[in-house]
Amino acid sequence: MPTRQPIARRRNAWTRLSDDHLLDLRFCDLKLRYEKTALQRRVQRLYEDLDRKGLTFRPHVWLSTEWFSPDGVPGIAAPFYLAHPRLEKLEKRQMLAVEGGPENQCLRILRHEAGHAIDTAYRLHRRKRWRELFGSFTQPYPQHYRPKPRSRDYVLHLDAWYAQAHPAEDFAETFAVWLAPGSRWRQAYRNWPAYRKLEYVDELMQEIAGEPAPVRSRLQIEPLSQITRTLRQHYRRKHMHYADEFPDFYDSDLRKLFSEEPQYKLRPTAASFLRRIRPELRDTVANWTGTPAYTIDQVLRDMIDRCKELKLRLAKPEKQTKTEAMIMLSVQTMNFLHSGQHRVAL
Repeated sequence: MPTRQPIARRRNAWTRLSDDHLLDLRFCDLKLRYEKTALQRRVQRLYEDLDRKGLTFRPHVWLSTEWFSPDGVPGIAAPFYLAHPRLEKLEKRQMLAVEGGPENQCLRILRHEAGHAIDTAYRLHRRKRWRELFGSFTQPYPQHYRPKPRSRDYVLHLDAWYAQAHPAEDFAETFAVWLAPGSRWRQAYRNWPAYRKLEYVDELMQEIAGEPAPVRSRLQIEPLSQITRTLRQHYRRKHMHYADEFPDFYDSDLRKLFSEEPQYKLRPTAASFLRRIRPELRDTVANWTGTPAYTIDQVLRDMIDRCKELKLRLAKPEKQTKTEAMIMLSVQTMNFLHSGQHRVAL
């Protein structure tokens, strides 16, 4: 009689599949566990942060498709790919970045989501002072927002001036800055109007420290075990979400950077040059602007295609052209963010 494989080994058989076969699996087929993962250890770090501040509240965490903290549920959904290195690799190949993959970034997101969860648990947004400082929690959540990078009415924590998206995000970001170990918010924000919000969060947390939360639901919204979509369907939807949000590049921008004049016909093509530096351009601009790497990569793909159509070639030294390309792409990205069309991540 053949020897049966250990259950754990059979359960993770999908880790040996190719990307193409892995994408055809349903989320519920992965049988992922949150326990004994790097994510669980990072959540424990979050709990230590809360304990250090004298807070007894502990948001429960479960695996889903994305980061979110649902209305009415004082918990945090974390993306599935953080539960296994194989899935992180898939996320990297599909989206060119792993949101929450690096430990420091993951902890920043967890502190932000904990802000939503504690707000829900203690119904903080119902308080008059909360509404006076942050605004109405019930105002419609926008699909897009127009950030003001120079504004000092909001703290800076996650990318893309996320506190400006909605009053709920403003509170969560303020809470995250207050919660972070070693945070010197009193010095960093002393002359900012946002300082009043941080002081209020500090007073509010002292008030509820040690108090049991009125909302104690342990409900899990959209847990992986109940999601029958395939990973392929998930990434197709995600690609559409991030690829369609950026406007087309103008030909004039490309003609300033490259040339179609006959004297440069022996120089490398603009398309081949951009293709070669594409990863560096993508990662640098995404890092500095807070725009998803996948979005920037799609813009670069469109730029390369248009350079082919216009038959553009390098007219300046490569080092200078790379610098100018990075500046152009960054400026266009910032103009897009300021246009009010930046998509809010739910």
